[in-house]
Amino acid sequence: MIPIEKTIISLDWMTIAMFVGLLILALGKYLYHSKFFNFVILPFNDKYVLLHNKKGQLLNWFHILLTLFQLVNLSLFVFIALSIFNAIPEGNPLTVFFVLMGCLALFQLLKFSVQFLKAYAFNTQELVSGLVFSKTSYFNYGSLVLCVANIILIYILKDSKTIVYTAIILILLINGIGIVKLLKNYQKAVFPYFVYFILYLCALEIAPLVIIGSYLKD
Repeated sequence: MIPIEKTIISLDWMTIAMFVGLLILALGKYLYHSKFFNFVILPFNDKYVLLHNKKGQLLNWFHILLTLFQLVNLSLFVFIALSIFNAIPEGNPLTVFFVLMGCLALFQLLKFSVQFLKAYAFNTQELVSGLVFSKTSYFNYGSLVLCVANIILIYILKDSKTIVYTAIILILLINGIGIVKLLKNYQKAVFPYFVYFILYLCALEIAPLVIIGSYLKD
């Protein structure tokens, strides 16, 4: 028999990361109960977006807390998925996790910067602000799915590729619903810039998913 070295990743820091994420979510629920209730039913009723989609909502504390919750769970999910597919970079797991979190945060900040630079260039700041708030709200909602997937992958069904694929499909479905409702709510405003909107989706939304999918496949 040939011994095979298997790296065992400590669950201590993952448990702490999950606790921090849930603490952020609980804080948002406690401080903004009515907003949280509207947020929970977002895919079935876009009342949350319609009521709170105003100028400055991206800097609202409830939205910021949800974005932090999303960042923690997305980073942890990506880390676990890379581990399952044996694509995790070498090094200390906790360091890798923070590097992933930093890269994801930087990517989102760059996306927002590009979006608002284009909005400034075409004098559509109010429109783009509404679109970004709607899109990020659905993406933040998807982090609830990621949270459940992380719990299952860490404590119940370890190394389950099925859970990873299921979570990704659900995330795509939720964001697909968001895009459909976004186009419905902003069809008159988006139509004059429809070509730019399609280019934006391909360059900043679809392309990263294709790259990540190809990476995991290889």
